Amino acid sequence: MGHTTAARIPAPWLRTGGPSEEDREKLVEQMLGWTLTVLVSVIVTGLGLL
Repeated sequence: MGHTTAARIPAPWLRTGGPSEEDREKLVEQMLGWTLTVLVSVIVTGLGLL
């Protein structure tokens, strides 16, 4: 039978090279933080408060 190597490797070892779950959560948190920072600065500048 022609089994491939990928079929014999257990699922936890199969990785695509992307960020891990913890890294993904940190990345989302960083992106939301910077988005909020830019949004507040645009609003403050647009209202002429700075």
